[in-house]
Formats: sequence, structure tokens, C-alpha cells
Amino acid sequence: MRIFIAGGTGAVGVRMVPLLVAAGHEVYGSTRHEAGCEALAAMGATGIVMDPLDAQSVHDAVAKAEPEVVVHQLTALGGLSGNLKKWDQDFAMTNRLRTEGTDHLLAAARAAGVRRFIAQSFGGGWTHERTGGWVKDETDPLIDDPGKEARGTLAAIRHLESAVVISTSSIHRSTGSTSGGTDLEGVVLRYGNFYGPGNATSREGALGEMLRKGKMPVVGGGTGVWSFVHIDDVASATVAALDRGAPGIYNIVDDEPAPVNQWIPLLAEEVGGRNPMRLPAWLARPLIGEFGVALMTSVRGSSNAKAKRELGWTPSYATWREGFRTGIG
Repeated sequence: MRIFIAGGTGAVGVRMVPLLVAAGHEVYGSTRHEAGCEALAAMGATGIVMDPLDAQSVHDAVAKAEPEVVVHQLTALGGLSGNLKKWDQDFAMTNRLRTEGTDHLLAAARAAGVRRFIAQSFGGGWTHERTGGWVKDETDPLIDDPGKEARGTLAAIRHLESAVVISTSSIHRSTGSTSGGTDLEGVVLRYGNFYGPGNATSREGALGEMLRKGKMPVVGGGTGVWSFVHIDDVASATVAALDRGAPGIYNIVDDEPAPVNQWIPLLAEEVGGRNPMRLPAWLARPLIGEFGVALMTSVRGSSNAKAKRELGWTPSYATWREGFRTGIG
């Protein structure tokens, strides 16, 4: 199979490429710089320099690869400030990649007659409605308003998911084919919060450093629920989605949604940090904003039942408890 990974040198891309090459696929990966082409070549893939925010550059890159499947892994998550009151500012470039970049990739994929389009989204907690059960599946609605700090980021996620799933299914209903002559199957993978080597949630990552310094307290009762997934399990789930599962949305998370009051102390212990402080919500609110308080007290986790059932995928790190101890990096 010919596969084009937009963001081939990113956190997920570099883990997918060796899996795909070992399985005998012909892999192309986009990168912004020639050095990235060298890195991809070392893994057995072909690198293509592409500007994801330039429609012609994206069209040319996809046309050159002539893929059967496009995998959208474009983000810009390096160097986040960690200031929860500046969430949208930190995600500004990623949000452009989720909107403009997605639109360019979809147009290029249709023009090239691509069969399946797989895109990265988020399902680690804060995007869900904060009412009802503490674990949500793909049928549960996204929250209407996540808080002023994250409205732009949620709007970008909504755009990506609508463009990939709803617009492609509309094409199927109205015409039965794309402009390239084939149906374009849209698949959205809502990844949980990454952890593992090279990520913020690791021994050497930004979150590990904050916990070692005692700079990440448990706010309120710490009743917010997050969902985690090891970075290697992200890659294996994405590979599974290449030719399994109907078009639609899938949560890619581990088996155990994680209450803040449980995962923060365990992670702090594993990275050699102090026992986290406890702060009442009223005292933390001026420091981390309403959105930050929600992350600590009211967000909901995700169920992976659909991905396990329909993609035939099982995480190698079944829970964050195991993963934090043996796979944190």
C-alpha cells in the first residue's frame, strides 16, 4: 500500500514509519525541511518537502506520492508555554493546521483519488460535555463552550472532524465518488493525552519537570477525568485504521480513564517528584483560569470500546498506571 503521512517527522509519524516499512508498505512523509527527508530516508521512507499551509505545495506533495491513504498528523505542539490561561495562543499554529491544513490535504487527496483519509483529533478529556457520566464515547456531544481560553482550539477540532467525516460522507450520499473517481473514506482518530519518550508527559518532558519541582498541584477535589495513551499505542492504532473500521470517529485511549487526584500523584512519584500540593479551586482560579480549573475538576474521559471492537486494536499499555511505571521513558 502507498501511504502518505502529512507530518512524517512528528511525534506520531516517526513511530508509524518503521511499523509501515516493516510491514512492506511504500511510505511517503512530508517535512518542512530537507533534513527531515534525510531522517525519513534513514527509516526507509521517502521524504517530500511540503508547506502544509500552502495549497499548491500540499497538492504537489500528495500528487507526487500518489497514495492510497493519507494520514494527517500535522500539529505544532513543541514549545508550549504551559500557561493554561493562554491555551488558544499556544495552539494557534496547530489550529491553523487543523483548519487550513486539513482543507488543503482533503482537496489534494480528492484530486489524487485517495481511498482513505485518516486525521488526528483529540479525545483526552476537555472537549466533552462536562455533565452526565464521567466516561464518554463517540456518540456523546462535544461541549458547546469549553471556556474562553480554549474556544479557538475547540472550533479548530470541530472544523477538522466535520471536514473529514461529515463532508466526505456527504459526498458519498450525493455523488457516490470524489473528483478523483473514488470514494474518500474519512476517519478521525481522537487521541488521548500522549505519554512516553519524547513527549511532555515523560521523565524528561515538561510535565515531568513540573512535577519534580512541585509546580503542578491537585486543584479542588481533583475529580476531573483524563484519558491517556502511550505514544507507541497511538502509532499502532493508526496503522490499524489504515484498512480497518468504517468511516467515522474513534477514541484512541487506554482502558482506564484517569481521575486527576490519582494520576498526578502517581506520575509525580514515578518521575521523582514531591507529593503534589492541594489547592482549593477558588485559590487556583486566578492562576490557571476557569479552563484550568475545569481540567482539574470537571472534564470527562473517553471510552476505547469502539476502537477495540471495530479496529481490532488493543493498547499494549492497558492503563496509565502500568504505562507510567514501565513506559514513561
